[in-house]
Amino acid sequence: MPATCTHFHLVKTDEPRTPQGCEECLKMGDSWVHLRLCRTCGHVGCCDDSKNKHATKHYHASRHPIITSLEPGEDWSWCYIDELAMVLE
Repeated sequence: MPATCTHFHLVKTDEPRTPQGCEECLKMGDSWVHLRLCRTCGHVGCCDDSKNKHATKHYHASRHPIITSLEPGEDWSWCYIDELAMVLE
């Protein structure tokens, strides 16, 4: 496992496509625990503590590797491929 993320070139956005919440949960009328932002396309999905785990499902479907927490006061990101937490500047 690398000491630094090797996928920064895939970070394209810091703007959520859906500012109201998890895209799939909103369509289903379901709830979530925390939100994660895909830094490649702006998809907003729910975290792995949520029952639907849409952020991780989005990664597996799209292979977009980096997510950032959308929770107030949190500034961390995660690379699924490198299994590495980081703070993006």
